[in-house]
Amino acid sequence: MENIILDIQGLTKTYGKTKKAVDNLTLSVCAGDIYGFIGQNGAGKTTTLRSVAGILPFDKGEIYIDGHSVKAEPVACKQITAYIPDNPDLYEFLTGVQFLNFMGDMFGVEKNVRAQRIQQYAEMFRIAGDLGSPIGSYSHGMKQKIALIGALLHEPKLILLDEPFVGLDPEAAFKLKQVFHELCEKGSAIFFSTHVLDVAEKLCNKIAIIKGGRLIASGDTEAVRGDESLETVFLEVLADDAR
Repeated sequence: MENIILDIQGLTKTYGKTKKAVDNLTLSVCAGDIYGFIGQNGAGKTTTLRSVAGILPFDKGEIYIDGHSVKAEPVACKQITAYIPDNPDLYEFLTGVQFLNFMGDMFGVEKNVRAQRIQQYAEMFRIAGDLGSPIGSYSHGMKQKIALIGALLHEPKLILLDEPFVGLDPEAAFKLKQVFHELCEKGSAIFFSTHVLDVAEKLCNKIAIIKGGRLIASGDTEAVRGDESLETVFLEVLADDAR
C-alpha cells in the first residue's frame, strides 16, 4: 500500500462571493512522487499550494500531510513541510548564512547536521562564497538558491514549490532535479507547479492538470499524456474553451 504524504480532499477556495479559485479539488501525493501541477495563470495552482502550506485559509474540504490535518494540526504539518513560492520574500538584511541558521533554528535542526547540509548544498549550488554577504545584495537566482537550501535543511517529508526552476541557471536546475530524486528515494514527496511542460514531462512520475479551479486530469505521467506529448495534451485541454 502506498504511503500518502499529501491528501487533498474536496478543496474549495472562493474569493469574494462568487470567484472559485479552486473548486472541489481532490488529489493524493505519495512518498516517492515527483508530482507536477500544471495549468494556465489563474487556474488555481498557487492558491492550492498556499492552502496546503497553511498560508491561505480555505472554505471547504480537508488537507492532510502525513496524516495530520492542516486545519486542526497546523504546527505538526509545518514541521514536516517546506514551501517555496515563486518569488521568495527573504530577510534581506541578514547574510546568507544567518538566514540559513535562522531556518535551522526554526525547524530544530542540530547544529552539526545543519552545518554539514549548509556546506553540502551551498557548494552544490555554487553559492558557498556568498554566504557571508547580505541577501539584499543577491541576484534573483541567488535568492532562489538560498530559499531552496533553507527549505531542504530539515529534510521535509513534503516539499511544495511554485515555479521552482524560474531564475535558476541550467546547472542549478539540473542539481535541483538530482536533489528531488534523492529526497524521494528517502521517502519524501515533491509537489510543484510549473509552466515548463518539457521539464514536467521528463521529471515527474505523476501529473495533474487544473483549469478554472477544477482538476481536469491526474495520474501517472504516461497515462495523462497517452500517445501524445504533455504539451499537446495541455493545449487540447485549453482548446476546449474555444469550442
